[in-house]
Amino acid sequence: MNKERRKVLEKAHGLLEEAQEIIEQCRDEEQEYFDNMPENMQGGEKGMRAEEVTNALDDAVGGIAEAINSIDSIE
Repeated sequence: MNKERRKVLEKAHGLLEEAQEIIEQCRDEEQEYFDNMPENMQGGEKGMRAEEVTNALDDAVGGIAEAINSIDSIE
């Protein structure tokens, strides 16, 4: 791989890491929101939605981690 493409991949790698951190923060805040709900609300619509959002954000973090690992494997 030439120097120019490597530089572009390094930039993408950094952006992916930044995105991962942002999504992790959102996921953690959503989980905290759920954890601080009264138990009777956790089983309700808002609680179920918070769990869905947390799970979706966790999946996104995993997908980004895979992308980062893929880039690392070619460097």
